[in-house]
Amino acid sequence: MNMPAMRSVQTAVQKKLTVDRRFLYMRRTRSIAENTFYYLLLFTLSFVFVYPLLYMISQSLMRPSDIADATIRWIPKSFELNNYAEAFKSINYFNGLINSAWISLGSAVLQIISCSFIGYGFARYQFPGKGLWMALLIFTFLVPPTTIVVPLYIFYSDLGWINTLFPFIFPSAMGFGLKGALFVLIFIQFYRGLPKVMEEAARIDGAGAFRTYWTIMFPLAKPAMIVVFLFSVVWHWNDVFQPNMYLLIPDYFNLAQNLATFHGNANADSLQQLGQQVQQSDMLGSAPTLMNQIMAAVMLTILPILILYLFVQRAFVQGIERSGIAGE
Repeated sequence: MNMPAMRSVQTAVQKKLTVDRRFLYMRRTRSIAENTFYYLLLFTLSFVFVYPLLYMISQSLMRPSDIADATIRWIPKSFELNNYAEAFKSINYFNGLINSAWISLGSAVLQIISCSFIGYGFARYQFPGKGLWMALLIFTFLVPPTTIVVPLYIFYSDLGWINTLFPFIFPSAMGFGLKGALFVLIFIQFYRGLPKVMEEAARIDGAGAFRTYWTIMFPLAKPAMIVVFLFSVVWHWNDVFQPNMYLLIPDYFNLAQNLATFHGNANADSLQQLGQQVQQSDMLGSAPTLMNQIMAAVMLTILPILILYLFVQRAFVQGIERSGIAGE
């Protein structure tokens, strides 16, 4: 090969290397820009959710004078851990925790069993009036609970179930309960995505419909179970409306009810403090509020849910993806 041909080949190779370097540089730059945008977006969204939690923690560690001081925003002059001790006693924490656990965990377990059974029937079998029953199921999901609370209260009162756990346990065992229709829809979506080969193989081996469901299909629904369990626990834990209807004795109150009661007492105490401040000039530097203890009580109330989520967050995300809630 002569010299001009070699030079032309070298020039072509150099041009190609230059183009490749530019392409890699542009690709790397684009990747960095996209990652930066994604991280900024995630940071912004996470801040929206984390900000209230950080605010509660900060307020719960302040003294009344720190809350009244406009120069103090996040970090108090001195950390007041006694707020948690006062809130612990004021909301009757242990008793409320036990009542909340019985209502939330018991209802969640029963809703998993009953809603899974109902969802499997809707997803896998054809029966007369299936469309009508599905419409009624969706209708119960759309109807606000407040519209049927009076007949339910009369019904439970006639059965002698007021101030007991039966108004929460019995509907959950029947596949109804709090957000029960939504949980049935979650199981329907999940069971529809499973292959029918397993059921056909079970029938060939002589398994009946119920045995096929209980031994094969139900264990496969663990992702949907985790989603339903966590949703049910959180919604029952935070619910105040139904417990206020059926639990009228303070010994049966859950944590959410005790928190609401403590909030009212705190406001009443703050008015008394305000009257004392008007009469005593040496107290004008402190705030007429118990907001610090209220925030401490809120943190104690949501703490069990936060601990639960720390243990099940990975399985919960996987369950959301596999149960089809995000849309497929």
